[in-house]
Amino acid sequence: MIDAVDPFIGTGVADLPDPRGLAATWWSPKPPVGNTHPGATHPFGMVSVCPYSGGYPTGYGLHERSTEGEPRLLADGRAVSGFTHFQQSGTGAIRKYYNYLRVTPMLSPLDDLGRLEPVTRERAEPGWSSTTLANGIVAELTVGERSAVHRYTFPASRDARVVIDCSHGGLTIDRGATVPLRAAIESDSVGSAAGEVVMEGVPISFHVECDPVDWRQMLWYDRRLMPGGTRLRFDSIRPTTLRPFGLLWAGPTEEGTTIELRIGFSLRSTERARANLDRDLGRHVAPATPTGDVGELAGVEAPSFDRRRSATTRRWADHLDAITVETAAPDRRQVFATALYHSMIKPCLATGESPFWPTAGPFAFDICTMWDIYRTQLPLLAALAPARAVELANALLHVAEEEGNLPIGYRMARGADRFVRQGSALAHTFFADLCERGLPGIDWEWALCHMDADLRRQFGEEYLEHGIVHPITHTLDLASGYRCTALVARAVGDDDLAERFEILATRWIGAFDPGTGLIVDSTFYEGGPWNYSFRLLHDMATRIELAGGDERFRSLLDRFFGVGADPVEQLGVDPSAAEIAAGYALGRFEGLNNEPDMDAPWCYHYIGRPDLTADVVHAAVTNRFSTGRGGLPGNDDSGGLSSWYVWASLGIFPVAGQQVFLLGPPSFPRVTSRLGSAVLTIETEGFVEPRADGPAQYVQSASLDGVDLDRSWISAAEFHRGGELVVRLGAERSAWATTTRPPSSGAPVSTTRTDAHRVAGTGQAVVERTTVDDVDVDDDPAGGFATTEPDRPPPTDRADQEPPP
Repeated sequence: MIDAVDPFIGTGVADLPDPRGLAATWWSPKPPVGNTHPGATHPFGMVSVCPYSGGYPTGYGLHERSTEGEPRLLADGRAVSGFTHFQQSGTGAIRKYYNYLRVTPMLSPLDDLGRLEPVTRERAEPGWSSTTLANGIVAELTVGERSAVHRYTFPASRDARVVIDCSHGGLTIDRGATVPLRAAIESDSVGSAAGEVVMEGVPISFHVECDPVDWRQMLWYDRRLMPGGTRLRFDSIRPTTLRPFGLLWAGPTEEGTTIELRIGFSLRSTERARANLDRDLGRHVAPATPTGDVGELAGVEAPSFDRRRSATTRRWADHLDAITVETAAPDRRQVFATALYHSMIKPCLATGESPFWPTAGPFAFDICTMWDIYRTQLPLLAALAPARAVELANALLHVAEEEGNLPIGYRMARGADRFVRQGSALAHTFFADLCERGLPGIDWEWALCHMDADLRRQFGEEYLEHGIVHPITHTLDLASGYRCTALVARAVGDDDLAERFEILATRWIGAFDPGTGLIVDSTFYEGGPWNYSFRLLHDMATRIELAGGDERFRSLLDRFFGVGADPVEQLGVDPSAAEIAAGYALGRFEGLNNEPDMDAPWCYHYIGRPDLTADVVHAAVTNRFSTGRGGLPGNDDSGGLSSWYVWASLGIFPVAGQQVFLLGPPSFPRVTSRLGSAVLTIETEGFVEPRADGPAQYVQSASLDGVDLDRSWISAAEFHRGGELVVRLGAERSAWATTTRPPSSGAPVSTTRTDAHRVAGTGQAVVERTTVDDVDVDDDPAGGFATTEPDRPPPTDRADQEPPP
C-alpha cells in the first residue's frame, strides 16, 4: 500500500466536490483543513522533520491560527525558511507546536537567516521528503526512529552554508513562538557537535554530524560568527533577552555538490542522542527497539542518506501492508492508503526517553486529542500492531505512576495542562479492550490501581458525590470508565470492586432528559447537545428506552443526520459569534469536520436498522474525503479522523471499551487485514464501486468462516481470531440484522477468566445479572448480549425505506 500514499493529503483547506444528499445537510464548525504535514516520519517514531513556513499548526501550513470557519492565509504561496524537527500531526490549537532545531541551507549571508525562500517543487513519500527551492538548492529529508538525516544538493557557489538555529521553536503566528529556557552547544570535533536546548521544560539533546570536513565549522550568536569558539552556554533565557544562536558549516560548492547532515536526538542526554544516531544508522548493534529497526542497518560502516531512507521505507511498507485493499479506483486506494499512513504517525513511542523521571521503561508523547483517538485510532493500533499497543499502555501507566493521572492529552512539554475540559477516564476503554484480549506484557493489578485512582481525579470526586457532573459529557466518560475498570477488576479476581464499579457505571442515565431524548443542557466542548447525544454507550438498550423507544430514537437520529432537510450554508472566513451560534442551533451532524459525534452513525444498529447506518457512512466516505491537499474535511487529530475512514471503509467499526465490532457494507470488494498473527479477509459479493452521486449498498447477508451471521456485529474475539468474512451486498434494503441488536450490558458484567465461561462460538464474556439497588435484573443465558428481541418487532418505516419482511 505504500505506493499509493500521498502525504500531502490534508495539508490544505478542504477542496471537496459539492456535497450530495445527506452530506449537504451537515454543518462544519471547525476550519475545514486536515492540518497534516508532508514531512519525513517513521511509524510511531519520536522524530519527524519537515519544511518550515511558520504556519499553523504544524509549521508547514499556509494559514493563521483559527478555530472556526475558513482559516486566513498567512502567505500567498509556498515558501520556507528551513527544515525543522518534531511536528504535531493533524491537531488544532494544541498550544505546543515544537519545530525545534531549524536547519537552513543558504547561499546568502547569515543576516538573511529566517527569510522565506520560495518553493518551486515538492515531493513526498512515507519516510522521505524533497523540496526544491527557488535559489536552486534541493533539500531531501529522511528519519529513523530517533534521528533525522538531511541531504542538500547545492548549485555552484563560493560561500554555501548549512545553518542550524538551535534557538528556534514554535510558529511565526502571533504568540506562536517557543522560547528556550536554557541551552548549551559544543563543537566537539571536526564535522561533529552536540548540544541541549530546554524547550517547554524538556531537554532536547542532539548530536549532529556534517560530512564536508573541508568546510568551516563555526558557532554563531545573534547572526554573528564566532570563529575559534567551541562552546556556547546560556543558563537562563527570557523572551526579552533571546537572540538566535547555533552552529553552521560553510564552504564552496560546485554544481551538484551534496552535503549530508545527520542528527541524533534524545530527551535525556547528548550521549544518548549520539547512541540513538549510531543505532539508527547501524554503526554498531544496539539493543533492538520494539520495531526491530536496528537490524536493518547493522554492520554498515558508512551509512548514507539512501540507506536510512530505504530502511524507513521498509518499515513503512511493513506497517502499511497490514491492510491491503483491492479496487478498480486508484483515487480511492490512494485516499485509503494515506488514511492508514496518517493513523500510524502518532503517538510517538520513545521507550527509555522520558525527560521527566530517571527510570527506564516505556515512554510516549503526542497522545494528543485522546478524546478523538480513543474511539478509532487506539482500536486500530491494537488491531494492527498489538505489541506497540502494549508498549503504549505501559507508557500510559508510567505517566500515571509518575505524574498522578492517566492523561487525556500528553505532549512533549513539562507541567502543561492535561486537557481536563475535553474528557475524563478515556484511556480506560483502551485498557479494557487490551485486557479482554489477553495480550501479554501488562501487569493488570498495577493497571487496575491506576485506573481506580484516576476515576477519582478532577471531575471524578463530584461524580462520586452527586452521581452527575458538568460538563455533562464527563458523566458519560466516567460511567464508561467505571464499567471498563470493572472489567479489569473481574479479570484480576477483584469481584467486590467490580460489583461496586458496575453500579457506579449506571449513573450515565442521569445525563439524559427523557422528555427530549437528548443529553441534558450543559456546556459542551466543540459541539452542542445533539452532537453528544448519540454516543455508543455500553447500555444502548436502556439509552433507547430513555428516548422513548426505537421509533422515537430513530426520529431523533434522522433529524440529526439531516434526513429530508435542506442543504446548509457553511461558515466563511472570520465568522461572527451569531453565525457560529446559528450553526450549532441546527443540531446537525458535524460530518467528520470534527469528531465529537463520529460514532453516531452506528446508533442505527441498536434499533435494528444497519441499513440507515449504511446511508450515513456512504455519504461521509464518498463526499467528505478525497485526493489532493484539500482531501480531508477537518483536523486529522493525530490520526483520529483518518482511522475513522479506515474503519468505515472496511465496513467494520469498533465500539471502544466494549469488545464489539459493528458490521456494514465495505467500500472495497476485497480487503486483507493482518491482525497480529491472524489474518482477516473481507470478501464481498455483488459489490458496486461507491460514488458520491450514487446510492448506498446494503448488506443482504453475511457469514464468518462459512457460518451465517444474522447479527450486525461480531465480538472482539471473533474479530481478532481472523478468518473469512463474506458480505453479500445489494441495492435494496434487506431484512438482515433487523431482528437482532448489538450487545447492551446495563447490569453487572462478569468478565471471564477461563474459556469455560464464554458463549460458545463467540468468545463473548458471560454477563451474570443480579438484583442491584432494587433494580430487578434476571439471569441472561445468552451472555447478556441479546441476539433476538421477540417482544420488539422490526420498526415500521417510510415506504421508501421499509426493510422487506
